[in-house]
Amino acid sequence: MKRLPPPSNSAMLPRTMPEAVRQPSAAALLSGGTVDMHCHLAGIGAGGSGCFISPRMRRNWRFNPYLRSFGVTRRELEQHGDQLVAARVSAALAQSRWVRAAVVLAMDGVVGADGRLDPERTEFFVPDEFIADMVARHPNLRFGASVNPRRPDALERLEQAHARGAVLVKWLPNIMGIDPADRRWLPFYEKLAELRLPLLSHTGPEHSFSWADETLGDPEKLRLPLSVGVTVIAAHASSSGKYHGESGANRLARLMGEFPKLYADISALTLINNLGHLHRAVRRPEFAGRLVYGSDFPLIQTALVSPWYAVRLPLRERLAIARERNPWDRDVLLKRGLGAAPDLFAASERMFGGGINF
Repeated sequence: MKRLPPPSNSAMLPRTMPEAVRQPSAAALLSGGTVDMHCHLAGIGAGGSGCFISPRMRRNWRFNPYLRSFGVTRRELEQHGDQLVAARVSAALAQSRWVRAAVVLAMDGVVGADGRLDPERTEFFVPDEFIADMVARHPNLRFGASVNPRRPDALERLEQAHARGAVLVKWLPNIMGIDPADRRWLPFYEKLAELRLPLLSHTGPEHSFSWADETLGDPEKLRLPLSVGVTVIAAHASSSGKYHGESGANRLARLMGEFPKLYADISALTLINNLGHLHRAVRRPEFAGRLVYGSDFPLIQTALVSPWYAVRLPLRERLAIARERNPWDRDVLLKRGLGAAPDLFAASERMFGGGINF
């Protein structure tokens, strides 16, 4: 096996914090660490990974910042293969004080009427096989599968992912072209319920790619899988979405009252345009006991996230968070400062650390 080079991005390396802010004041975070249940990997197809990024996305201004946020360069990937992304993520995660593992997510693409991947409409593609292989190499990574239900062998793919240890299935409907309310997916949902695989589905608008169908991020569209007993995690708690004149957060809150198997993660809620949504989400009584910790790495490594945007926090606390170089520890400290309670982090550990049978 090739010897992988050390990280090229110094932001992935830890730095000591002042003693006064070293702990996030949560025993749940200090007894073995929590699990980040929303972490991305990606690749350019180097080393036979099967990953894919569209030419349109490669030309997009976001592409090079995304590479830097993973702590890699295009030249390194071409030389060492896309496995380098997983190695860098695993190494940085191993140095976190409060996050011990991460669910890394595959990402299926747009599937056409012929049942095949449509590369013209797919922004990026990360196959289950690549993620499963990376998880087998790195003990602190967990397998998050992704299967588009339009695939003719979708149910078999779910079975295979489950057999390889998948802990959830990830959808980003806005760019995968999936309407979660489509009744054609009932057999898919029934299989998820049978396998006890949670569905992590994006809710709210999507701004990370060059295009998106924002109508597909409506949390109300998750009513169908919930109605057949699927455990559903609404990624980003619907953030800033608005549908039919109603906020996505209100629609999500109503669903929470109807379905006990509905959860939401707080990933991406430290982005500059989402800080207010995190503040409100952690205080909504409907969300009590239903929020779980996710980072949406690598977005937490971009200029979209900074403690300096969190004007609610005292200057001294923002300075201390800014000095923390490990991305997961910085994320935990920022979210704790903005009101995320200890039981939120403990819930993620229980769900994806082996404590809950869905």
